[in-house]
Amino acid sequence: MATVDCDAAADPEMELLSDEELEREAEGFKEQGNAYYIKKDYTEAFNYYTKAIDMCPKNASYYGNRAATLMMLSRYREALEDAQQAVRLDDTFMKGHLREGKCHLSLGNAMAASRCFQKVLELEPDNSQAQQELKNAESILEYERMAEIGFEKRDFRMVVFCMDRALESASACHRFKILKAECLALLGRYPEAQSVASDILRMDSTNSDALYVRGLCLYYEDCIDKAVQFFIQALRMAPDHEKARLACRNAKALKAKKEEGNKAFKEGRYEDAYDLYTEALTIDPNNIKTNAKLYCNRATVGSKLKKLEQAIEDCTKAIKLDETYIKAYLRRAQCYMDTEQYEEAVRDYEKVYQTEKTKEHKHLLKTAQLELKKSKRKDYYKVLGVDKNATEEEIKKAYRKRALMHHPDRHSGASAEVQKEEEKKFKEVGEAFTVLSDPKKKSRYDSGHDLDDDGMNMEDFDANNIFKAFFGGPGGFSFEASGPGNFFFQFG
Repeated sequence: MATVDCDAAADPEMELLSDEELEREAEGFKEQGNAYYIKKDYTEAFNYYTKAIDMCPKNASYYGNRAATLMMLSRYREALEDAQQAVRLDDTFMKGHLREGKCHLSLGNAMAASRCFQKVLELEPDNSQAQQELKNAESILEYERMAEIGFEKRDFRMVVFCMDRALESASACHRFKILKAECLALLGRYPEAQSVASDILRMDSTNSDALYVRGLCLYYEDCIDKAVQFFIQALRMAPDHEKARLACRNAKALKAKKEEGNKAFKEGRYEDAYDLYTEALTIDPNNIKTNAKLYCNRATVGSKLKKLEQAIEDCTKAIKLDETYIKAYLRRAQCYMDTEQYEEAVRDYEKVYQTEKTKEHKHLLKTAQLELKKSKRKDYYKVLGVDKNATEEEIKKAYRKRALMHHPDRHSGASAEVQKEEEKKFKEVGEAFTVLSDPKKKSRYDSGHDLDDDGMNMEDFDANNIFKAFFGGPGGFSFEASGPGNFFFQFG
């Protein structure tokens, strides 16, 4: 070890001490520091090593000891300064180089750490600790390389994995923590990302990267105004922070475009609202929560414009982005109801009711289940070709037309297959008229009741009796051929 020179301190009493006495007193402080270090009272150990350094500021081992104490206190940057001062005073001080390397490694500077460990191995080729730490440094460099590739490929899970492994050795590296937090935010794991960023801000409230990540989490949770405040604060700390600048610009643009769309919708300008929501969706594909709302908003506009299939597709995209988005399930279910896709509507309403058991959701589910049940029966309105609000006269008129169209006598010259099909349709027309022309049966049919439960057995139904009664009984009506494939109707 290099010769230790002790400089007299500025204290007048110390100026009276000889170099030998100063060195002896400094050694006493060092021994006391060692005793506290062994007891793991690192704060007191730090104080006594500082006293030793004040007495004898050119002793490399004192700086080395204080560096070791600061490392135990996780004050790696201060420890690094002491370790570097130690090796400046004594380039052969092996422990100084080792501690400098460990500090670099803890702070995430693997290249500098590698140089320090290689220096240790030059001084002591068989030093197993330096050999292991050199491998750790090489591993960190490899994880950094993999993380960079993963980020470029948007494989954020891979980046988080790499940073977790790197942080096992580089526990004080803010850069690794910030990259991990950013990727957690991009994966939608906002509480974890916020926790990492907040830990850094507690130690360094001006850390622009941590401020950016806090803002990013708020931005992705659709708290855009608060997010902008954090981005602006990050830019105050670091005016050239490109990520914060881009995120701030996107946040402001997204908010403005969404509000334009909302305004157009409220004013009934649905085509404009549709286009504005579409433009908003192109601003930032990473903003999952806001984009889910935009898709749902566009679906609402689509349903107003009678673009129901597009509305269903937009709701599906919203749900894919946010599986907990109840409003999107409700909107899609209503679109399914409007397009008579009742099984799909029931499935969505069941999902909603399982999540939020409200009276309203229960009613919506019951309504969809009833419509599904009704859809599985014959639709007598479709059979007659009338609207569900058709009047009694419209129902009679429709029956007259359809009954004449499908009457078996009209198709007596057709093939057996056609005759069978027309006979079936003729019977369905009679069934439909029997139910819809009777106010009581019609009411029960519209309510979804099973008419078989009322004793009305459609299997034994005779459509000819209805036909005869409608057209005036036997001899009141006949079909006669007037040429190949042509018929005229004759009433008695």
